[in-house]
Amino acid sequence: MKSFDSFELDPLILKGIRDMGFEEPSPIQAECIPAVLRGEDVIGQAQTGTGKTAAFGIPLLEHVDTSRQKVQAVVLAPTRELAIQVSEELRKIGRPKRVKTLPIYGGQPIGRQIKALKQGVHVVIGTPGRMLDHLRRKTLRLDDVETLVLDEADEMLDMGFIEDIEAVMDYLPESRQLLLFSATIPPAIRRLAQKYMKKPHYITVSRGEVTAPVIEQVYYRVLENNKLESLCRILDSEDVEQGILFCRTKKGVDELAESLSARGYLADGLHGDMAQQQRDRVMNAFRRGDIELLVATDVAARGIDVGTVSHVINYDIPQDAESYVHRIGRTGRAGRTGMALTLVTPREMKQLRSIEYEIAGDLEPRDLPSLEEVAERQQQVLQEQLDETIQSGELIPIFEELVNNLTEKHDAEKIAAAALHMAFSHRFKGGTDAVYDFGETGASPGMVRFFINVGRNADIRPKELVKAIAEQAGIAAKKVGRINIYDRFSFVEVPEEAAPFVFEALRKTKINGARVNLEPARPRNRS
Repeated sequence: MKSFDSFELDPLILKGIRDMGFEEPSPIQAECIPAVLRGEDVIGQAQTGTGKTAAFGIPLLEHVDTSRQKVQAVVLAPTRELAIQVSEELRKIGRPKRVKTLPIYGGQPIGRQIKALKQGVHVVIGTPGRMLDHLRRKTLRLDDVETLVLDEADEMLDMGFIEDIEAVMDYLPESRQLLLFSATIPPAIRRLAQKYMKKPHYITVSRGEVTAPVIEQVYYRVLENNKLESLCRILDSEDVEQGILFCRTKKGVDELAESLSARGYLADGLHGDMAQQQRDRVMNAFRRGDIELLVATDVAARGIDVGTVSHVINYDIPQDAESYVHRIGRTGRAGRTGMALTLVTPREMKQLRSIEYEIAGDLEPRDLPSLEEVAERQQQVLQEQLDETIQSGELIPIFEELVNNLTEKHDAEKIAAAALHMAFSHRFKGGTDAVYDFGETGASPGMVRFFINVGRNADIRPKELVKAIAEQAGIAAKKVGRINIYDRFSFVEVPEEAAPFVFEALRKTKINGARVNLEPARPRNRS
């Protein structure tokens, strides 16, 4: 593996790299840094969390001439959040060389940005709209810019910034270097590259290199009408330091954040309909650790880089593999460990298989924790918290006085148990495992028998039925029990624990093009 020393960088830049704690280049850095140093245009396909900021930032800072108080490099980012993060990382690496960086974005007083630009800046990092605003006001000049970076280009295009990006390009000198980084390379990105880049050097970091070493990817099969309860069990059994939970809609974010807060979790929501001041408040609280669970939409979470995020949880399955890759990149940042959990309902099993195919990897299936396992875990956590509180000696005197008064009427053990019940009983309300009660279906012991409204008339054979159950309900084909197929109806037996998933997956679906329905069989129908 190469070392940063092999790139023959300025000793001051090497010091900045060491100060950041980087020991050896990541795959994207090892390929990108030499190409950028040679002056080549580069297209880097890598998701967030692979170290791509340093991949373009190190050579960009190397080229800066600090004796000239001119803007020599520009980075365009889709969100203010990402602009701030990129600026901060470049500032730290370039600090020993005294490189001045400045983030410019909407929502911040433009006067403050104009003042900073007048004082002299070497690298400007900004959102397309605000960057264009400065250019039109002539408060920012790009005459001396040698390098332009488009960071997370696919997200900028998704957010409708293509016209602003092209308008910014018009202000650049004829001879300049263009670096484009994107988690995916859709046709619009290729058209942009063809129009503005000169013989670009393509660098691709495979998804396997990105996710496998640092992000554990897991999925849980859950029932649609028991989804929130399932999530709470997972949260109560996992050691979640901080987590980002993804929902498909803004309404879903609001409802889930409210439900989690009502259950005692430190949760809040983030989506595009919120005022900027409100979004800033939520993000600052998340960074401080005042919020443990951030519930967000895909768009709202763009650019979030909080190093303490231990878990990404797909409460709603992503719409495609690209969204999945973007989401899970919020944990396991640049070498740290992380976990990505995905909740999958029976009707979403096909979508999960599609994502697995696209990322060329399988997610590990896990069984939902039982109520007993959750209670045991909660008991352990609670005991640790109580031990820490007692050992700290920071007990409020009024509580000790209250206990003294109560011990005149009750045993100390009863008082402690009652206090714990009042404070923490909500954590142990786990509902029930029995979501569906299929009753007696005439099945073999440990099985549930279903009646299906089609048979040989729809050209259904045991093989097709087993395949449909295995694929759509996510259970192993060998677990499917006895099958009886008649002219106009069929019966199939499945294990009790899998029955709810089969019931949700196959109701009102199609097999061999025929619309089918199923319902619990009755003993009198037993053949």
